[in-house]
Amino acid sequence: MKKQYLVATILLLSTTLAQAEEQSGLAAFGAGLDGFMANIFGWFVDLIFFSVPLGEVSFPLIVGWLLVAALVFTFYFGFIQFRHIGLSLDIVRGKYTDPNPAVKEEGEVSHFQALATALSGTVGLGNIAGVGAALAIGGPGATFWMIMVGLFGMATKFVECTLGVKYRTILPSGAVSGGPMYYLSRGMAERGMGGFGKVLAVGFALMCILATFGAGNMFQGNQAFAVMSSTFSIPTDYSIFFGIGLAFLVGMVIIGGMPRIATVTEKVVPFMALLYITMSVIVLVANFNHIGAAFGEIFTGAFTGAGVAGGFIGALIQGLKRATFSNEAGVGSAAIAHSAVKTKEPATEGLVALLEPFIDTVVICTMTALVITISGVNTVANLQTQALTGVDLTRAAFMETAPIFQYFLAVAVLLFAFSTMISWSYYGLKAWTYLFGEGKGGEMIYKLIFLVFVVIGTIVQFSFVIDFSDAALFAMAIFNIIGLYFLMPIVKKEVNSFIARVKSGEIKKYK
Repeated sequence: MKKQYLVATILLLSTTLAQAEEQSGLAAFGAGLDGFMANIFGWFVDLIFFSVPLGEVSFPLIVGWLLVAALVFTFYFGFIQFRHIGLSLDIVRGKYTDPNPAVKEEGEVSHFQALATALSGTVGLGNIAGVGAALAIGGPGATFWMIMVGLFGMATKFVECTLGVKYRTILPSGAVSGGPMYYLSRGMAERGMGGFGKVLAVGFALMCILATFGAGNMFQGNQAFAVMSSTFSIPTDYSIFFGIGLAFLVGMVIIGGMPRIATVTEKVVPFMALLYITMSVIVLVANFNHIGAAFGEIFTGAFTGAGVAGGFIGALIQGLKRATFSNEAGVGSAAIAHSAVKTKEPATEGLVALLEPFIDTVVICTMTALVITISGVNTVANLQTQALTGVDLTRAAFMETAPIFQYFLAVAVLLFAFSTMISWSYYGLKAWTYLFGEGKGGEMIYKLIFLVFVVIGTIVQFSFVIDFSDAALFAMAIFNIIGLYFLMPIVKKEVNSFIARVKSGEIKKYK
């Protein structure tokens, strides 16, 4: 009955939006909302993205905040992302999961499903459009620094996702609520700072909800339609129908909660990643003789920044920004998904989660960067004459090898946007229930609001609203990382205990 109610509501609300667009101009409403938000919250965006000048370019302090945390956790845990990568792979492959069906562990999803769900939230348009923007501004050298930050960010993901499992809540229904909201409040209370932890938790939850509706929802739908429209020549008048269809598909998934989301993402994420990586490999094979030169440009550009604004500093900043913005290490969002895993050992999921920045940034973002560099479309002349950047630059790069790739790329973009939406709907839902309480009624209200914003995002063109949601996304990192610094000794105790028991044989390896 709930499914039918949800479908009917989507159609009713979408029809209402379509009528509003025809009669009063929803696009005009969006523009008005955009200006209103800019007047009221402009200071907030300026504060979160406050930058300091470095030569010809400026450096956002929020990027430094995330980078410093990644370095601190890497050294504090003794480069755990490299020392135990084999153990991480064994856990995600189920080698430490008891095959006896009679043994039931608390949680809703497997290690692989949790990883797929979290990846679906991070592997998205940023891997296509974001890398294109980074290389358009910072040149091939930005790729080197992007890889470096991705490798260090693995340690941050390990810390936050270990804590996510340790302090999660198991509801009477068996469903799980977890993430920074819970480890900030409960973990900090254990350390005698309950009041401070509560403030951090509430601040994080508020920012998470705001980021969900913007960066995790409207932006995804908006950009997905833009790419589909330009690729298949779809008139903008049809955006409402695209939005309705997308909302319908998203609704069919999120109505089932985390188990349904995990079931979909464990199929969609490998497929979309395989599709995109296969396209990239074909380009690399077709241009095999240029790969060496491309790596040469990447390495040389990392330390010289030849031909880009700000030189070396410009390449460095763009690489740092893209890596931190792409894999979300430190933002805390992934810890919400990983908290739902079936395990009694928090450290196991931290070890699984550290694979995310490697897959997202080191593999997929680097693939995009190599395709763009090898194609040669990011030359200064091309960038100036064709004004190529973002997803247009990436598409042009693929089309240099085979024009048909633009259609496969459009499908990949649609899948990336869809998977990001369903994951972020879950993140926002858990932040919502933390603030307003658990309950089917409250959850349904949130889901309906989320689906309305899916449709709105495909219709109107936002500017400041997206900037505001991006600011909320990175404000999450401020609240989250403060807590991580206080709680990292707890994580060290957990992981040391787990690894010692693995080495002693107390924790069995079943396969």
